[in-house]
Amino acid sequence: MSSFRVKGGLKLKGEITPQGAKNEALQILCAVLLTPEKITINKIPNIRDVNKLIDLLSDMGVKVDKTGPESYTFKADQVDLKYLDTEDFLQKASALRGSVMILGPLLARFGTGRLSKPGGDKIGRRRMDTHFTGFQKLGAEFHYDNKREIYHIDGKNLKGAYMLLDEASVTGTANIVMAAVLAEGKTTIYNAACEPYLQQLCEMLNRMGAKITGIGSNLLNIEGVKSLKGTEHTLLPDMIEIGSFIGLAAMTQSEITIKDAQIHRLGIIPDTFRRMGINLEFRGDDIYIPAQKHYIIDTFIDGSILTIADAIWPGFTPDLLSIVLVTATQAKGTVLVHQKMFESRLFFVDKLIDMGAQIILCDPHRATVIGLDRKYPLRGIRMTSPDIRAGVALLIAALSAEGTSVIDNIEQIDRGYQYIDQRLNALGADIVRID
Repeated sequence: MSSFRVKGGLKLKGEITPQGAKNEALQILCAVLLTPEKITINKIPNIRDVNKLIDLLSDMGVKVDKTGPESYTFKADQVDLKYLDTEDFLQKASALRGSVMILGPLLARFGTGRLSKPGGDKIGRRRMDTHFTGFQKLGAEFHYDNKREIYHIDGKNLKGAYMLLDEASVTGTANIVMAAVLAEGKTTIYNAACEPYLQQLCEMLNRMGAKITGIGSNLLNIEGVKSLKGTEHTLLPDMIEIGSFIGLAAMTQSEITIKDAQIHRLGIIPDTFRRMGINLEFRGDDIYIPAQKHYIIDTFIDGSILTIADAIWPGFTPDLLSIVLVTATQAKGTVLVHQKMFESRLFFVDKLIDMGAQIILCDPHRATVIGLDRKYPLRGIRMTSPDIRAGVALLIAALSAEGTSVIDNIEQIDRGYQYIDQRLNALGADIVRID
């Protein structure tokens, strides 16, 4: 197990370029199974979750070639379906939640799928019902081996269907879309997720020969086609990294420029941080954050305490609530952070309280943060990263704190942020990786 030793209180300065989007990468990589032709993907981040999925695809028989620092080609012309029945496959798939999205392509192209119960962050219940209900609507037969926790799906004769999703699940929508593009007839998906990453997936599939309309809305129509061809695709910059860097700049009183941010795809993320009192300046497609000694949290129009809550797109992404929460600890004012989607994602606040933050954990979903306005800086402690986003929130807290902090279990951070210690050290941070 590795750790970060972080010297706090340093001001950072410079430019940083966000990595390719992790959540988009997991969808796009699974889509290579839909065609025997070559697919080139650019801006792939070098992070644990993505690398595990690439290794899994390679073990399945997909030809994988790294053509550049962030570019790969994939050719799935000799997929080994027998590998799906091996213990090796089941163990590797269960270690990665994103592996669930191989099911849609496998059902669409090969008519069969296997998967053990996926892993991922321990942030609460993350049910699979939306995925499997969608597959069943398309005609797949679903079986679950309760003892071995293995999903068996038979989808030899998928046919288009109308469906109203019970929740606007991003991975569920992606999985169903990938299954439907090769199904016979027309599929209509209502209450579909419409995040930019899902839009990217649909646009890529259309370049491959799919017929998807309604992209960017919650109503998708898909005309099934016989086969798909190869294409080239470039991932968007990771909006969670962008939000993390904004919070980092505010907490450490740093002057940072985030390069090539694709601002038009960020939705309400910039405005949400502005409501936290953080100054942002758009310079072309870059975001400039000046050094700020103070930032004041906004209130609602009637003067009541601001609430920041997660919501389906175009609402505020739940992956950034941990960053909002830690950033608020040194703001002036009070904010209620409402994490609606996952009941265990706020449990890292005990570490921030140990560092001196004033936070009231109201219940598993809500925390009230009383900003200290830098009058009482956080203090360095030893702590453990419970999940990807909380881990980076704790790293931001450590960088702003007085003294030295040690963050254990940084493998969680490595799952979602590439070379984060090296990239922040280049801006003036002092982060040492301890193996």
